[in-house]
Amino acid sequence: MSAPSAYYILDSKGKNIIHRDYRGNLPKNIIDKFIKRVIKVEEEENIQPVFEEDGYSFCFIRHKDIYLVLISNCNCNAMEMICFLFSTLSVFEHYFKEVEEESIKDNFVVVYELLDEMMDFGYPQSTEPNLLKEFIKNESNILQKNLNPFLDINFWNELFKDNNNVSGININQLAQGLQEGIQHSFSNLMSSIKQDTKIEDNSNKVTIPRNFTQTISWRKEGIIYKKNECFLDVVESVNLLISNAGTTLRSEIVGTLKMRCYLSGMPELKLGLNDKVFNNENLNTMVGKGKKGSSSSGVDLEDVKFHQCVRLNRFENERIISFVPPDGDFDLMSYRLSTRIKPLIHVEVISILHGTSRIELNVKAKSNFKKKSIANNVKIFIPVPKDADSPKINSLFGNGEYSPEDDCIIWSIKNFPGGKEYSFHAEVGLPTITSFEDENTSLEQAAKKSHLSAKKRPVRVSFEIPYFTVSGLQVRYLKIMDKSGYQALPWVRYITTSGIYEIRQ
Repeated sequence: MSAPSAYYILDSKGKNIIHRDYRGNLPKNIIDKFIKRVIKVEEEENIQPVFEEDGYSFCFIRHKDIYLVLISNCNCNAMEMICFLFSTLSVFEHYFKEVEEESIKDNFVVVYELLDEMMDFGYPQSTEPNLLKEFIKNESNILQKNLNPFLDINFWNELFKDNNNVSGININQLAQGLQEGIQHSFSNLMSSIKQDTKIEDNSNKVTIPRNFTQTISWRKEGIIYKKNECFLDVVESVNLLISNAGTTLRSEIVGTLKMRCYLSGMPELKLGLNDKVFNNENLNTMVGKGKKGSSSSGVDLEDVKFHQCVRLNRFENERIISFVPPDGDFDLMSYRLSTRIKPLIHVEVISILHGTSRIELNVKAKSNFKKKSIANNVKIFIPVPKDADSPKINSLFGNGEYSPEDDCIIWSIKNFPGGKEYSFHAEVGLPTITSFEDENTSLEQAAKKSHLSAKKRPVRVSFEIPYFTVSGLQVRYLKIMDKSGYQALPWVRYITTSGIYEIRQ
C-alpha cells in the first residue's frame, strides 16, 4: 500500500522550518522541486494543491505564512493526504492557538513529537488533540506580543527627542528602560528554566493511554464534572446571488451542528432531527445520490459529513444519530443544501449621477422572514466610485459610514425585525479634475465611467438571525444516557448567518 514519505513545514519563501522523513526513500533536495514549481510561480498562476513532478507526488496547503507539504515517491491517495494536512493544522491550532512561522519555531520540539505520533512510516495514526495531550505533555508557547521595551519603537522615539542632538537623550528614561529590559529578560530566562524543569518532570509520568488502541479513541475515561451540560448549535450559512431584477441566480445553504460537551464518564447521546429532513430514504440519498424533487416532505442534503464518533450503521437503519461525544468542542455534522430560497434581506439601490460632481444613492432594505425573528448586526455594503469623496449620509434608521479602504458606504442596522422596510440616502462627490493619464477624457466621460464601475460591483449584506433556520432542520430530541444515571442539561439553539450574500445593481 502506498503512503507519504515525508512531511515538510516551509515559510513563505520556501525555507525549510521543520521536516520529518518517515521512509527515507526520497532525495535530500526533493523539496527544491516544490519550491521551483509552487513558491516561485504562485503569484503568476494558480497552482493545484496536488501535482506530480518527475515521478514524485506533492500535496500541500497554505496557512498564513507557512506551507504544509506531504511528498511521496508513488501515486498516493490524494484525499487522504489533504485530510491529514488539515487534521495536523487543526492539532497545531489546538496546541498553539495561532499557527504561523513564529509559533512553529517556538514550539519545534512539540511539533516533532506530534508528527511522530500522528504518522508512523507514512501511515496516519491518531489526530485527536484530546488524546494526543494524554501523552504529549510538553507545554506549548503561545504567541504573544513582545513586551521588551528595547524592541518598542515608541520607547526609542521618546528617548531621542532630537536625532541630531545628543543632549536630547533623556537620561532618567534611559536608566528606567535599561532596568525594565534587564528585568524582562531575566524573567523570561527564569520562566524558560521553570518550563524546562516542568517538561522533564512530566516526561517521567507519560504513559500510553488505554483508549489509544480502543474503539473509542476520541474520549478518555474518568472525566468528571460537577455540572453536566451539553450545548448544541445548529448554524446555517446562506450563500446567495440575486440579480438586479430581484430573481435568485444562485442559492446554497451550508449547515453545521456544533457541540460543546461537559459530561462525566462515557455517556451515550441520541439526537433526533425532524422528519422533513430525515425521511425513509436510504443514506445514499442523504449524500446527494437520490432523485431531486422526489418527495415534497424530504430535503436533498448534499455532502453530509459526520464526526467519527457517530455510529453510521444505526443511523442508516433507525434514522437516529447515536454517539459517544468527545470532551469539549467539536463539529458533529455538516451538510449542504442546494435549493432556491427567497432572499432573507433584499436591498434595492437607485444610483443617480448629477452632472459631473456628485452621485446620489437611494437605498431600500426589506426583510422577508417572519415577524417574530430579528436579524442582528446587519451591515449593507454599498459600492461607490474609487475616487469618491465628501460623503453626505442621511439615515433614518441605523448608522452609515464611509469606508474608503473598501470603496463603499456601510449601512449598519443593529436590529432588523422581520417584515420591515427601511430607507437610506447618501451622496458622494466626484473629482473636478481628471488625472494625467486621462487628460484626453472630459469630466463628463470620467464621471460616467466612475459611476458605471461602481454599479458593476454587487451590494454585499452580512447578518445573523438567531432562533431561525432556512432549511427547516429542527432538533426533535437530545437524550443523554450514562450508566451512573446522572441528570444532564441539554441546550439547543439555532443561528442563521450570511455567507457570500451579494445583490447585483
